[in-house]
Amino acid sequence: MTLQEVVSQIKPADQAAMAAARAHWDTVAHPLNSLGLLEDAIVRIAGASGTADVDIAKRAVVAMCADNGVVAEGVTQSGQDVTAIIAENMGRGTSSVCRMGRVAGADVVPVDIGVAVPVMAGKILQRNIRRGTADLAVEPAMTREECERAILVGVEVVKDLVDQGYRLLATGEMGIGNTTTSAAVASVLLGREAEEVTGRGAGLSTDGLRRKVDAIRRGIAVNCPDPSDPVDTVSKVGGLDIAGLMGVFLGGALYHVPVLIDGFISSVSALAAARLCPAALDYMLASHASNEPAGKMVLEALGLEPFLYARMCLGEGTGAVAVIPLLDMALAMYREMSSFSDINIDAYEHLT
Repeated sequence: MTLQEVVSQIKPADQAAMAAARAHWDTVAHPLNSLGLLEDAIVRIAGASGTADVDIAKRAVVAMCADNGVVAEGVTQSGQDVTAIIAENMGRGTSSVCRMGRVAGADVVPVDIGVAVPVMAGKILQRNIRRGTADLAVEPAMTREECERAILVGVEVVKDLVDQGYRLLATGEMGIGNTTTSAAVASVLLGREAEEVTGRGAGLSTDGLRRKVDAIRRGIAVNCPDPSDPVDTVSKVGGLDIAGLMGVFLGGALYHVPVLIDGFISSVSALAAARLCPAALDYMLASHASNEPAGKMVLEALGLEPFLYARMCLGEGTGAVAVIPLLDMALAMYREMSSFSDINIDAYEHLT
């Protein structure tokens, strides 16, 4: 299936299922809308899955792992070797998101979509498009064809997981330098100056931050990404992890499974996917607002409100995993609470 075929087959969420879920919430013995965003989330999940009988028992985090040539510009505190180390740890089940995932009952599915050196831990899906991108400050990060292939990898991973019975997906990533690529994409898609959207990532010094902003400015000037074309933008100043996550969001929409957005890198990927296919937005849920400067900006551009403001910026999918227990608690009320009639209480009414 081509990218164009994927986009053409995506339909908006099921409005009838959403209405049924909202109607069911109104029968649950609690003050109307008193769970706020959690009620909204269950309704959105119903719309995404096409049924008010919501089931998210089997869930996974898809973590796209890739290296970024822009690290040559001195925009990171760590070297590229860290990408491979953490990806291997994901494959062994010992990374941060794996520890949190066990608590949340979420499997972690790491994908080598562009790590600079081979990573071979058993659970890593081998989908490498190229061994790291080029330095976006001097040339396009990748070709458009490579970007489209990476997007389709994300779509295919979602299909495989849905076929295995997964009904809730979360996005994660690992890639030294990917706050630089994400800030570059955000700068283009949001029409913001580089310094407005660029943060210190994993602990950059002030001088390092200046280099990072300068690299993004030069990359945009050299490559002239088209803000009306998210694939062009991601291929020129983005990364393979961003492209792969675009595919996860598109795949979620294509195969009717809700997808939790993690932090800054994931939200930029979600924005690019939504710009490519607006209907895909119906299948996205924001988990938290990243501590990166553009974290809230991107979610606002998507029109999504996060559950958490926890100053998190770890990545890997940890923020998305952190909200899964909240969804479980909301779903327990949705499915198991008595109705007003069960306990002989007059139902609340929607008042104007």
